[in-house]
Amino acid sequence: MQAIVLAAGKGTRMKPLSNEIPKPMLTVAGRPIAAHTADAAVDAGVNELVFVVGFGEQKVREYFGSTYRGVPVSYVVQEEQQGTADAVRATKEHIDGPFAVLYGDNLYDPDGISKLFEAAPSIASFRVPNPSNYGVLTVEDGAVVEIIEKPDAPENDLVNGGAYVFPEEARDMLDVPVSERGERELTDVLDRVIERFTVSPVILRRWMDVGRPWELLEANEWKLGALERRVEGEVSENAKIQGTVVVEEGATVRGGSVVEGPAYISEGATVGPNAYIRGSTFVGPDVHVGHAVEIKNSVLFDDTNVGHLSYVGDSVVGRDVNFGAGTNVANLRHDGEDVTVRVKGEAVSTGRKKFGVVVGDDVKTGINTALNAGVKLSEGSQTAPGETVTRDR
Repeated sequence: MQAIVLAAGKGTRMKPLSNEIPKPMLTVAGRPIAAHTADAAVDAGVNELVFVVGFGEQKVREYFGSTYRGVPVSYVVQEEQQGTADAVRATKEHIDGPFAVLYGDNLYDPDGISKLFEAAPSIASFRVPNPSNYGVLTVEDGAVVEIIEKPDAPENDLVNGGAYVFPEEARDMLDVPVSERGERELTDVLDRVIERFTVSPVILRRWMDVGRPWELLEANEWKLGALERRVEGEVSENAKIQGTVVVEEGATVRGGSVVEGPAYISEGATVGPNAYIRGSTFVGPDVHVGHAVEIKNSVLFDDTNVGHLSYVGDSVVGRDVNFGAGTNVANLRHDGEDVTVRVKGEAVSTGRKKFGVVVGDDVKTGINTALNAGVKLSEGSQTAPGETVTRDR
């Protein structure tokens, strides 16, 4: 079995976090999203990984190399972004036998991927409360007979889970016409396969498309909750480590600090003194969380500094960010509604009562800055001392 991992997209819905790093390479619980995907495939028994790359391809190549966990790795460049079927078609000369297709920005239940491989040809499925937002599967006598995209009145709650195993014959079905959206759709290939083969639906226990910044929080909540406690770094005897916490070798937790798991403190990071970290928080490599800082249910990427006397809650903070002393993040609307974030120019509900801010790389805030819930700060932006930020910039 070969596994084709789609990792060529620009991740525009994830901006500004994906301006420099491809979305599949954003970190979740200490590893890129695509590494979690590759692990699921390797654990299921694939004998080759084929990455379809494009934007930021070098970062994918550097991380996975020529072999990953003993499995050979190949790369194919998708020259133009013409859809998922086009991405798979780019690998045509590599396909030799049945092949799986997985998305590098999706997280999958690993046991479900193993069952998917065993049931080939097959399609991953998932039950959701709002199926009209997905491709809904019609199943008869245990086989998928149709996929209806975003139906107004879905007949069931079983939707396309974004993972497939195709028979080798599908290699010659990849050339599909451009859809109304202007893309070559992988679901059109699936329609051709369903007409000729018995395709089994395999229900995943858990699946997630990590497409927007707040979904990084949910992804970390999932994967941090599955980790085992591991404390290898330097922890002061006056610090408290409670619950499932990873402190990597080379990390430091100073006196008076409290870290309540699940939490992950990466190599080179320093916490404290007298800092408080809680609630599914990921602290990236070489991050500094200083005196009297509280970080709650947040993601802090590499080389960021939250020096002292600050609060960051339910937020995603990029690389090389510096929060001035007294920077505080609001993460709750007083009207009780879900926090909204602007994505590609439109206000989109996060589905979360509590959500803070999205901060791009190289942002600097002045002392005593207040950041309102749902605000996005673009790469390289700055705030003045004492400023209250209520709109994106």
